[in-house]
Amino acid sequence: MSTLVKAGLAYVIPVFAVAFVLGALRVTFVAPALGPVLAVALEVPAVLALSWIVAGRVLSRWPLLEKRIALALLSFALLMLLELATALAFGQTPAQFLAAMTTPAGALGLAGQIGFALIPLVRQVRG
Repeated sequence: MSTLVKAGLAYVIPVFAVAFVLGALRVTFVAPALGPVLAVALEVPAVLALSWIVAGRVLSRWPLLEKRIALALLSFALLMLLELATALAFGQTPAQFLAAMTTPAGALGLAGQIGFALIPLVRQVRG
């Protein structure tokens, strides 16, 4: 397995796992009380903060200075595949998965996913 793939997996998997739990809490408890947009608006900063921390650790181990764009693209692709797989597992069709991104809450979530992908490009690691 290439260093890029190892780094991408090391970045995506822990962030996705925590975001999955936060998403379950958001859908079950927060969204019914506050609405879907506010619920996502509360979740996204927490996931991006975690992404910043995980990216720092990943980039400390695998600096990938010349491959940061590739890491960002790979991370986004892996994340979206995991998101699609989760949607399919919960009974959504691919069309429904994509249509959900056109709602205000879905667009905000997509913006967070794009932010997740951009973090490796801007994250500086002290060494």
